[in-house]
Amino acid sequence: MERYLSDPPDGGYGWVVVTSAFFIMGLTAAVFKNFGLFFLEIQSHYDVLTSTTSWVTSTTIAVFHLGAPLASALSMHLSQRAVIMVGGLLAASGMIIASLGLSLPWMYLSMGVLQGLGISFSWIPANSMVSHYFKRWRPIAYAIASSGECVFAMGFSPFFQWLIDSYSWQGSLLIIGGLQLNLCVCGALMKSLPAAQTSIQDKPVLDTKEESRTSKKGTFQCSLIRRPELLLYIMFSILAAAGFFIPPLFLVPYANSLGMEQYWAASVLSVLALADLLGRLVCGWLANLRLMRNLQLLTMVVTALGVVLLLLPIAQSYWSILVFSSLYGFLFGCVVAIHVTSIVDIVGLEGFDSALGLFMLFRSSGGFVGPPAAGWLVDWTHDFSASFYLSGLCLVLSGVFVVLVDRLVEKKKLKLPD
Repeated sequence: MERYLSDPPDGGYGWVVVTSAFFIMGLTAAVFKNFGLFFLEIQSHYDVLTSTTSWVTSTTIAVFHLGAPLASALSMHLSQRAVIMVGGLLAASGMIIASLGLSLPWMYLSMGVLQGLGISFSWIPANSMVSHYFKRWRPIAYAIASSGECVFAMGFSPFFQWLIDSYSWQGSLLIIGGLQLNLCVCGALMKSLPAAQTSIQDKPVLDTKEESRTSKKGTFQCSLIRRPELLLYIMFSILAAAGFFIPPLFLVPYANSLGMEQYWAASVLSVLALADLLGRLVCGWLANLRLMRNLQLLTMVVTALGVVLLLLPIAQSYWSILVFSSLYGFLFGCVVAIHVTSIVDIVGLEGFDSALGLFMLFRSSGGFVGPPAAGWLVDWTHDFSASFYLSGLCLVLSGVFVVLVDRLVEKKKLKLPD
């Protein structure tokens, strides 16, 4: 079996990789976060129902998650650099085709399938590269890289609106497609590490039979799903995803239902994005101090996030909503900063690429079920508070699974021979 002789560099060219990943997050996730700005424009152009138009975004979410295992497998068979560059071409092509304003099925194909696959092919390998280049500084490196999503999201919102006002929604999509071609440049900067620079200390502890199955380099390890700790962590991801997608969807309508003006209600999202950025950086720094295990820290922040959302409906004024939204954004950023890197603690660095693909694949079910379930509760109760109760409950329950994962991982470590 191939042995790895030294630790990841923890710096040097790794910071170029982090910078590249920062821009990749901005040109993928941040663009997706601002799809809502085009919603009414597209609906008006095709003269269709709201539910029909929403399938464009739903298709993007579905393909992004379902494409994760394929992105992981291709990264191992080819390279992260190649997959990111292909992702950039797919994402840009999706936007350019969408800008032509063809029939609605073409929108599902372009902004849905091509854009979703492009995001997946860029986002997954970028996360993988950051994890492979860092060990000691991995939490803070990932926090910096993932903060690109927040920074770009804050800037893209007014910029995209200006593009729509100046060049129409079709011209805007064409310009955004051109911007996403820079994903190819980011991918070209992703220089792979030689195998010897992957730490043996990050490898999972396997028995002889399992070790023989996973020793072949470049093979997607579907067998990892049999490991109870990863299976429990996937349960966490499903519940967490169900809770994650609910608050951004219902926060502004909740504020409007209290009589708040549209401008003030929308400003809550900008504050939330800023708090999200701060949370990612602070939690990345805390994780790097190693005062506690990553899984312990994750349990604390995801449980606190759930409690904040359960309490959010008591906010009845602009400033109280702003306080709870800031707490939500900060804690959400904390969860995002460490929930992906914690996979390394569970399966080791060698199994990270495969585990991340499986993690994203199964997480999609939570993202699909959460928002519609919350919408059904709101329709049934005629109260937006119900959506936050559901979100908070899902997140608190997800913390229970993280506790179980942490205990299994520590139990396995205690059984190791000296």
